Amino acid sequence: MRPVLIIVCVIALCICAGCTGTGQKSSYSVDNNGVLAVTCAPVTTSEEVLFSNETYTKTRIIMHTQTGDVISYLAAPTQPKAAIVYVPGAGEKIDGHEQRMVQYAAAGYAFLFVDIRGNGAETPGYPFNPEADYVLFEKGQWPQFYGIVCDLSTARRMLADRFDVPVYALGSSNGGRYAAVAAAVDPQFSGYIGISTSGFGMAGEQYSGDARRFLLSVDPDNYISRISPRPVWIFHSKTDSIIPFMDGKKLYERAEDPRTFTEFDGGHGINSDVDDRIILQWAQIYGNRG
Repeated sequence: MRPVLIIVCVIALCICAGCTGTGQKSSYSVDNNGVLAVTCAPVTTSEEVLFSNETYTKTRIIMHTQTGDVISYLAAPTQPKAAIVYVPGAGEKIDGHEQRMVQYAAAGYAFLFVDIRGNGAETPGYPFNPEADYVLFEKGQWPQFYGIVCDLSTARRMLADRFDVPVYALGSSNGGRYAAVAAAVDPQFSGYIGISTSGFGMAGEQYSGDARRFLLSVDPDNYISRISPRPVWIFHSKTDSIIPFMDGKKLYERAEDPRTFTEFDGGHGINSDVDDRIILQWAQIYGNRG
């Protein structure tokens, strides 16, 4: 095993094909059903290699977006069989996922931890706040929620361009909400995995006008069926004390086939039981690749 300090490299690459430096701007729209559509401008990235051995390479990647830098961490083998864009729950930091990243990489999968905006780590922003986002929506500005959806789509494109493999959106707790919307909005995601998460019960239906459209636009319950025919896999524990088990079941029931609901051992959030089940299932799907 080589020392942790390897090399620092800076990359200025357009993540999407056809980037010409013409000043393209990101844009969004929300239809009368509260369904979000986004066009995400190309970004450049800076990348630092933190560690490398014969099994995997870990890098810190900064996505330089038009609305600020977004930090992410990637652990990947040379030729992964599939890739994950992981969206953490509130307050989750990279330090708690080091072993997880190694486990997925050793099993043949690229794992990208996105330090989403406002999660209290390296990427600036504010914690999930529909009221603050609605103020921005009313002004025709970018709600942070929509910016995170764009960030996740950009991350998906980055992994697909780099490895040419299927890329899944995986999120835990509140991160599962962002991931569900991103997977529905970006049809190039190969599927969605939500852990200890839920929608908001279509609460926006109680309102009218802009308030209704906005609230529905950030509600996973309004999107989960739109992920089909790509697979949806929901994990929830009956002992979850933060997001009730039945709320997770309701999100699953709104999904279309192919869909799977798995009760896992533990409390709230991603854990080793979830990791083992995902890797075991993917071994059957991707075992002959690579």
